[in-house]
Amino acid sequence: MAKKKEKLNIVYSTNPDFQFQFEEEETIDTLPKNQQKLYVSIDRKQRAGKEVTLIEGFVGLEEDLKELGKFLKSKCGVGGSVKDNEVIIQGNFKDKIFDLLVKDGYSVKKKGG
Repeated sequence: MAKKKEKLNIVYSTNPDFQFQFEEEETIDTLPKNQQKLYVSIDRKQRAGKEVTLIEGFVGLEEDLKELGKFLKSKCGVGGSVKDNEVIIQGNFKDKIFDLLVKDGYSVKKKGG
């Protein structure tokens, strides 16, 4: 399925030489691991009291974030997902994920108590 480009600020034009301006998509290259600033925290909000580990702050392509999520899920042996530039890992794995990310070369901080 092809994505439609959005036409900017034009409803109709009678000018025969008119060219539409299209919205350009910004491509964000993935930063190297040592330049990433990731935050690891535990979240219980709107999850029926169940704990999940959140990894936030990733800058880069969606495919690279999914790859990171897949790596963390396999190392922790649990499920999870990648949504809204966050990796969500089921369960409380804050310390284990922190150690894995540091060992992999990321700059990581723990967030919350």
